Amino acid sequence: MRRTFGIVLAIGLFGSSSLIAGASAQDKNGATFDADGTAHITRVIRPSATVSSEAQKWLGTLNHRGPGAKNLAERRAGTDAWRASQSAVAKKLFPVDIQEQTIGGVRCDVITPIETPDANKNRVLINLHGGGFNSDSGSLIEGDPIANLAKIKVVSVYYRLAPENPFPAAVDDVVAVYKELLKTYKPKNIGIFGTSAGAILTAEATARFKQLGLPTPGALGIFSGAGDFSRAGDSLLLYTLEGFPGDLAVIDPAQPHHDEYVGKTNPRDAVLSPLFADLKGWPPSLSVTSTRDILLSGTTMFHRKLLAAGDDADLVVFEALPHAFWYHFELPETTECLNIMAKYFDRKLGR
Repeated sequence: MRRTFGIVLAIGLFGSSSLIAGASAQDKNGATFDADGTAHITRVIRPSATVSSEAQKWLGTLNHRGPGAKNLAERRAGTDAWRASQSAVAKKLFPVDIQEQTIGGVRCDVITPIETPDANKNRVLINLHGGGFNSDSGSLIEGDPIANLAKIKVVSVYYRLAPENPFPAAVDDVVAVYKELLKTYKPKNIGIFGTSAGAILTAEATARFKQLGLPTPGALGIFSGAGDFSRAGDSLLLYTLEGFPGDLAVIDPAQPHHDEYVGKTNPRDAVLSPLFADLKGWPPSLSVTSTRDILLSGTTMFHRKLLAAGDDADLVVFEALPHAFWYHFELPETTECLNIMAKYFDRKLGR
């Protein structure tokens, strides 16, 4: 795996007879550095003994995946198929009632627990799905489990996607839904959460609420996110979406990524990149990531900024798992993670 910028990483996998091309046996666990600071690193990564047996088995399967999508059409087709199959699994494991509605002019799925305690009938969660801002890889996969476990209604928002609709279209859609829900729910009783692009959008929307003078929600869930489009964090240079397997994209650490979403907006815009916003007085937040997450850096850096602003901000980092592992319901770590997320909103939202 090689990058043009930052770090060149060669990894030998446990049980293989040789390292990947370009890394000899003599290079194992070594590092050399160019004059500009570029590191050429060789590491042998043994299977983790610190995760469940189910997670170890799943991580092993990632080493044998085929090539990813070649273009946006293939990506959307792939995420649509994944979302359909995994949403069916989610609903079977976490029974809920799902109704499509238009809220604030935006298409949404309203996900209602089979039984809602009286204490939770005045509470609602807004879910913003992942998918790199250009597809939907989450929605019901994210919304069903949390609605079921927290026993709180979830509104899953189908915000507009890039490149057809760059920033701030998605933010505007979230604002529209939020304004409509404020007619029924007190802000302290509304929570917002999302994974990946949805986690980033959760922070962006909150920055926009403050900019507009709207009351902020009662709690946020920033599940593998980021707050800065102007620079690439270290984990973005080290990992793929699946951790170690797959091709590393060529990224310049000093240039913004997701250009189709950013569009013509300044990457340091305080809504696009809330790391540069005034974060004082933000709602309580739970950030979740993992040590092989491509957005580990983005999540932890934004969490530190929330702490520096004096906010109530929690962070949970799971071991040895890649980006958004909680989409995979067969893992004990997913069960643990989803319960942490659900219990957080139950603790933090008003009644």
